[in-house]
Amino acid sequence: MVVYIDIIFLLNLLIDGALLWTTAWTRRMAFRWWRLALAAAIGGSYAVMIFFPPLSFLYTLALKFTLSLIMLLTAFGFGGLQHFLRNLGAFYLVNFVAAGGIVGLIYFRQSAGEILSGILTFRSWDVTLLLLLFAIPFSVWLCRQVIGALRRKQELGSFLAKVDIHIGDSLTTCTGLIDTGNQLYDPLTKTPVMVMEALQWAEHIPEAWLPRIRKAEVDQLVNSIGTDAFIWQDRLRLVPYRGVNRSTQFMLAIKPDRVVITMEGRTMEAMKVLVGLDGGRLSSDNAYQAIIHPSLVHT
Repeated sequence: MVVYIDIIFLLNLLIDGALLWTTAWTRRMAFRWWRLALAAAIGGSYAVMIFFPPLSFLYTLALKFTLSLIMLLTAFGFGGLQHFLRNLGAFYLVNFVAAGGIVGLIYFRQSAGEILSGILTFRSWDVTLLLLLFAIPFSVWLCRQVIGALRRKQELGSFLAKVDIHIGDSLTTCTGLIDTGNQLYDPLTKTPVMVMEALQWAEHIPEAWLPRIRKAEVDQLVNSIGTDAFIWQDRLRLVPYRGVNRSTQFMLAIKPDRVVITMEGRTMEAMKVLVGLDGGRLSSDNAYQAIIHPSLVHT
């Protein structure tokens, strides 16, 4: 069996460099490329030592862990114990995600005999190398997507609140996003308008209204008032607003008795508020179903 040490070194250099770069992105750290390249070279050099039997003692758990510390110190420095431990945790998280992607792709490539033996034959090495070259950027991309999604969700969580809307004896509860960019008011009464998915009111709104709300044709619903069965017809309002194309459109809104917003243990109650109905989904992952007017949480 022919082993190309230079290819092994370059492959591990790329892998370690990509992992260190993703670690820096995860921690939002500035770094110097030459230091990151030097740390990756240390990792690549360590990988080729497996082909030298006298150096096999270096492949113990303690020395592998020590190597990761050296690589992190080389790439990013120390910066304090807490900072360094966070870098270490992020580095191992990135490694575990990337390793899972690489192993998964190789697993799908291997035949049943190769899986049982755990050994890749020489004639499959070229295909395996191509799989590795594909697996590296894919795993790094997957890791960035997962960590980025978790980061966005964590940041979003600080702006989420529980919303209870009381109308008569009815109570509708959902999760709302506090959006400082939402400055929608009823121009006549200067009442703030919070936006909510119309589907949250599906039990109360006539089914024929939902397509009209979705198409922003709510002004045509005025003709239906008094004919369709809707117990809150006296609470309906039409709120004008500027659409994406800068044209004036109308949003159907309901006047509740009160809106109670609970956030971080604090409870805020608003009596002067309108609930605008949106025909679509406000959040692609359904993290929230309403957009809270900022004035409702500063009262």
